[in-house]
Amino acid sequence: MVRRRVCTGGGRCQWYYGKPDARLGQGIGTYRGFRSTAGVAQERLVVPSGRVSLLIGFGGELRVRGAGRHTSLVSGLHTRARVLGHGGDVQGVELALAPWAASRFLGGTPLTELTDVLADPAEVLGDRVRSLGEALADAPGWAERFALLDETLLRWAADGEGPGDAGPAPAVLEAWRLLERSAGSLQIREVAAATGTSLRHLERRFREQIGLSPKRLARILRLNRAIRLLSAGGGPADTAARCGYYDQAHLGLEFKAMTGLPPGRFLAERGTSSAWIAG
Repeated sequence: MVRRRVCTGGGRCQWYYGKPDARLGQGIGTYRGFRSTAGVAQERLVVPSGRVSLLIGFGGELRVRGAGRHTSLVSGLHTRARVLGHGGDVQGVELALAPWAASRFLGGTPLTELTDVLADPAEVLGDRVRSLGEALADAPGWAERFALLDETLLRWAADGEGPGDAGPAPAVLEAWRLLERSAGSLQIREVAAATGTSLRHLERRFREQIGLSPKRLARILRLNRAIRLLSAGGGPADTAARCGYYDQAHLGLEFKAMTGLPPGRFLAERGTSSAWIAG
């Protein structure tokens, strides 16, 4: 089943959502197709999300400020916002992957090699990405495109070219789950104790298998919770307290460090920005 959503302001961008095949396992988020026919160049601030993104384009070009133009992109975990744009007409599909699962879908590529990196997926997966993009472009609709994604990812798994590695260590996976459930508010020492490992051992293994240290991932998760609360009308002081910041000033410093903008300006610009791709 495909869900469709149309943006406000004339409906010149649309999103299409589909659920991945259950056989692909956990760690892969909802398929999200997008199409913008704005007719004029647009840009969007993409905030760190704690997910690895595989974006396969098959119409138009993506423009990365400071990093050129691309048809498709793979993005590892990143701790600073990026500016993506397009020339007015772009189409593609995005897969958001939990970092502990991402290497299964990226040919076993170590996530440390993708940390704070935007790359052409062909550098990671070879010509398979180009072939998949061409097939997605030829498909008659989004239901067929999502079915093609299922078929392709399952085939990569069966061929041993995609999913199939041993996955993260149990302590790393449990640490990830604890941090995600707490939206990054747990102290890393508490996380290490809960997983039965030493702090040093957890930090080393976590960085190797997730791509970031637990502390840096916690910062991303706290920021995302703060954005959700502020967007829902929460006050800065209350939001800072609920998210585990020292005070409102600390919240403002983290916003500026990770998005380049103070909270008030970030929310104002987010409300008027184009929304053709995930933040």
